[in-house]
Amino acid sequence: MTNKQRILLVDDHEVVRLGLRSLLERHPNFEVIAEAGSAREALEQVAHMSPDVVVMDIRLPGTSGIEACEEIVRLYPATKVIMLTSYAEDEMLFSAIRAGASGYILKQIGGADLIHALEAVGRGEALLDPAVTQRVFQEVRKAVKEEEASAFAHLSQQEKHVLLLVSEGKTNREIARSLYLGEGTVRNYVSSILSKLGVNNRAEAAAYAVEHNLKEYIHN
Repeated sequence: MTNKQRILLVDDHEVVRLGLRSLLERHPNFEVIAEAGSAREALEQVAHMSPDVVVMDIRLPGTSGIEACEEIVRLYPATKVIMLTSYAEDEMLFSAIRAGASGYILKQIGGADLIHALEAVGRGEALLDPAVTQRVFQEVRKAVKEEEASAFAHLSQQEKHVLLLVSEGKTNREIARSLYLGEGTVRNYVSSILSKLGVNNRAEAAAYAVEHNLKEYIHN
C-alpha cells in the first residue's frame, strides 16, 4: 500500500484553502493534514506536523511565502515546498527558486495539473508551471552568458587572442607568428594572462578558456 503524501495548505484566504482541500482529498494518495493562514502559522505547523509537502501562496500577510519557504527548506530539508501564485512575475519566480522551492505553480492551473505537480514533487522532481518554464530557461541562459563574459572582463582584446591560441596548444613562437608580435611580447602577454586569471600555468589557462567558452568573446 502506498503511503499518502501528507500536505500542509498555506493561504490567507480560507476559500482557497477549502477549494484546495476538497480537490486534494478526492485523490487517494494525498492527505491534507493541516492548514495555515500566515507564514508564522505555516512554520509552526511544519514544526509540529512534519508534512511531506507545503502548498503555499507567495503573497501572505506579514512574512512572505518566499521567506517562509526559505526558512522551511533550511530547517526542515525533508519537507518540499510548492509556491502558488496568481501572477507569473519574474522577480517572484526567481526569488522562489533561490529560496529552494520545489515547484512554482500558477493558481489558474487545472486540478489535474496540480495533482501532477504534487506527484512530481513527491518523487523528488522540481516542477515549474509551463507558463513560466521558458522564462526560467531564458534567465538561466542569460546568467550563464554574463558569468562567462565576466570571466574575461579583465583581459584586453589582444590578451584574449593570445589566450585563445594558448588554449589551442600553440607555443609562444607560433603565437608570435600568428599575431605578428615579438616572442618577448607574447611572453609578457602570457604572464599577464596567468596573473589576471589567477592560474599557475598555460594548461590551467587553456582549461579556463575552454570552460568559459572564450571563442564566443573574441572579436576579430
